[in-house]
Amino acid sequence: MRTLPLHPGRPALLVVAHGSRDPRHAATVAALCERLRERRPDLRVEVGHLDFNAPSVPQALTRLHAEGVRRVVALPLLLTRAFHAKADIPAVLRETVARLPRLSVHQAAVLGPDRLLTAALERRLYEAGLRPGDERSTGVVLASAGSSDPEAIAVIADVAREWRRTAGWCAVRPAFASASLPRTADAVRQLRAEGVRRVAVAPYVIAPGFLPDRIAAGAREAGADLLAPVLGDAPELARLMARRYDEALAEWSRWPAAGRVPVSA
Repeated sequence: MRTLPLHPGRPALLVVAHGSRDPRHAATVAALCERLRERRPDLRVEVGHLDFNAPSVPQALTRLHAEGVRRVVALPLLLTRAFHAKADIPAVLRETVARLPRLSVHQAAVLGPDRLLTAALERRLYEAGLRPGDERSTGVVLASAGSSDPEAIAVIADVAREWRRTAGWCAVRPAFASASLPRTADAVRQLRAEGVRRVAVAPYVIAPGFLPDRIAAGAREAGADLLAPVLGDAPELARLMARRYDEALAEWSRWPAAGRVPVSA
């Protein structure tokens, strides 16, 4: 475990994870962050959780501050810009920074949408047994956790349309494990009813947990031909996290007056 930043002038990176009672979630986040450290040994990478797991975001920031870190980029480990990115994370960052007067924190953009994410989805589908050349006869259910935020739902629909166009799937349909419809099983059945020969389910989630398990149950219930693993520690995600850090740093340097106030991406 690193206890001091490798470069005093370079902000640390705090990965802000949702957290889960499921131990697989924290283990997956830890593996992804380790992959990022391997990719970017120049960065100090730490994790803070919004709920359930330790350290919490305030605990992680307090520890960094106590060790002499004065600038932190907070990266939401989220695929869409929904309530957590718009409200929860900015609130906890502001509350914590108010108690740590020498600490400045800048919130980076969420991970999605990005072509690297669909590349990671494709990686997982091929790991599950899809073969090159199967795309034209395969319909994909892009199964996300779901959200009550219309902007997040619209983004998932856009990702599905763009992924079909660029990858050549015969169809890509969004589905949701909560809050929105259709559910995974219904999307699989719809593709079957339309005559799609092979149906694959691609979970658009980072780590295992209750909602990813619901996605998997829906895929099995409806008889999907393939079920990909969650994105997990796919190298594409680590590459994207490094990019979001660099983008946030460039943005921060353009607006130094933002100072200690976290910027909501």
